[in-house]
Amino acid sequence: MEIFSQYQHEIFAAFWTTIQLTVFSAIGALVLGTVLAAMRLAPVPVLNWIGTTYVNVVRNTPLTLILLFCSFGLAQTLGITLASKQSPTFIADTSFRLAVLGLTVYTASFVCETVRSGVNTVPLGQAEAARSLGLTFGQNLRIVLLPQAFRAVIIPLGSVLIALTKNTTIASAIGVAEAALLMKEMIENTAAVMVVGSIFALGFVILTLPLGLLFGWLGKRMAVAR
Repeated sequence: MEIFSQYQHEIFAAFWTTIQLTVFSAIGALVLGTVLAAMRLAPVPVLNWIGTTYVNVVRNTPLTLILLFCSFGLAQTLGITLASKQSPTFIADTSFRLAVLGLTVYTASFVCETVRSGVNTVPLGQAEAARSLGLTFGQNLRIVLLPQAFRAVIIPLGSVLIALTKNTTIASAIGVAEAALLMKEMIENTAAVMVVGSIFALGFVILTLPLGLLFGWLGKRMAVAR
């Protein structure tokens, strides 16, 4: 408890950064993943190929490499920083936004496959009936397929979000001041490995356990009757 009291403000600030990384990355991944799923389901071969290639390449690339590419490739080599150079918090803002970008790009591939599996649960006759009524592919996807798909994959999407929450720890590789980076600094300063590890393990349980319970409840409540 003495260690917790000593670092109390830093711990709360680090977990707040973790929450922000999760929320922004989840929103971006949900949007990008849905677009990728639509591309993979599209009757246009080029879009289908692009979506499939993206998922296969990104999903099989370590997240650490993606984040390092965002930091060194985009920021240092290409000069894409996503923050104003006149800002006094330029370095911190750049690291945070590049981490969100990397987490979004990586997680979107898993969201895509989850949404696509949800679309596959919709009976084929419904899509055929929609086409017979004159609906375009986009209308069919928006009105018939995606609403049912999202209801069918609420629990798997919750698992993806929980994995994203834990994956934010890798953002420390590019200097984002989130929970994992603070834990490393605390261990170096105090050498109380078990105590510090227990504090942060409990913190992540507090973040992820309610998410699992919430998505489990939503999944049962919103389940599509077949």
